[in-house]
Amino acid sequence: MRWAFLVRSAALVLGAALSVLPALASTAADLKPVTVARGLAQPWALAFLPDGRMLVTERPGRMRIVTPDGRLGEPLQGLPPVDAKGQCGLLDVVVDPKFAENRWVYWTYAEAGEGGNGVAVARGRLRERQLSDVQVIFRQLPKVDSQLHCGSRLAFARDGRLLVGLGDRFGRKDEAQNPANHIGKIVRIEPDGRVPADNPFVGRAGAAPEVFTLGHRNIQGLTVHPATGELWQTEHGPQGGDELNVIEAGRNYGWPLVTYGRNYGIGTRIGEEGPKPGFEQPLQWWAPVSIAPSGMTFVTSDRYPGWKGSLLVGALRAQTLVRLTLDGRKVVAQEQLLAPLQKRIRDVRQGPDGWIYLVTDGVEGQIIRLER
Repeated sequence: MRWAFLVRSAALVLGAALSVLPALASTAADLKPVTVARGLAQPWALAFLPDGRMLVTERPGRMRIVTPDGRLGEPLQGLPPVDAKGQCGLLDVVVDPKFAENRWVYWTYAEAGEGGNGVAVARGRLRERQLSDVQVIFRQLPKVDSQLHCGSRLAFARDGRLLVGLGDRFGRKDEAQNPANHIGKIVRIEPDGRVPADNPFVGRAGAAPEVFTLGHRNIQGLTVHPATGELWQTEHGPQGGDELNVIEAGRNYGWPLVTYGRNYGIGTRIGEEGPKPGFEQPLQWWAPVSIAPSGMTFVTSDRYPGWKGSLLVGALRAQTLVRLTLDGRKVVAQEQLLAPLQKRIRDVRQGPDGWIYLVTDGVEGQIIRLER
């Protein structure tokens, strides 16, 4: 009897100990990429509606609704003309945090005009198969003759303001340090396009009041930390020098004066390597080979054991999904997943069902749900 009692006691102690051990993290072998939708032409971004349907943009100038079972809707009517050339076209899309009340959808696109084109932000109310009450609420100035480095991403901050990431338009990198324009900047506006009174450059001579931060090259990812409310961002370097940053008002993120990137082909330095006073040091950078980071999301779901709090970043050049393990603002580990897919991952979103959804780039783009 005493022996049986001891065995039962030991089992209880062991069971209690096992119950407090963390769950083993999901691994590449656990992941099951499931194609939800296919046949998209150069898809760029994905946003979820409250009912689980998805809005997806196609760079040539179309926005569609995709049902949870993967049916592609006809292109929505009501979008303004899109200047789809090179890397530019119809780009990001986000849904208003109060969509259930106001039905506003926001998107970025290349708009033609005097001097070339520039990134514009528009909004419209989603009504069945069209966008109505369409308004252009922001225009990147100056417009330039370029088909490259349009960026761009959108994110709503906790205070309801809209942040817009903008590229340096390639060949105009020095303008990223000029606060008088929107080239290579993050701008901050009200949902109707007005300038918030507390923007860092408001009232400063020689500065555009919309500017929130400067010194960016080609912004491809923008998201809000679910716990802290901080704005996190990725941008492409040239040959190496891709960056992950936390964005703070009025700060200078270096490009092209401080960078780990190199000139294409010849590999010579462009600016100084940090850290350097007056410029923000990236949390993570990729060198000497670029991964071309794109859309990203924080994992808050319980679907993936051990992943909660991780940052997932799509990679175009590397054709992988990058998972970054974080300790506060410090990247403590990273792994590249889904390499066998051989897909350029353009956007990453967590759906209302807790699954991670990926948008793959190209003329036969797909929406993929990452199951396990």
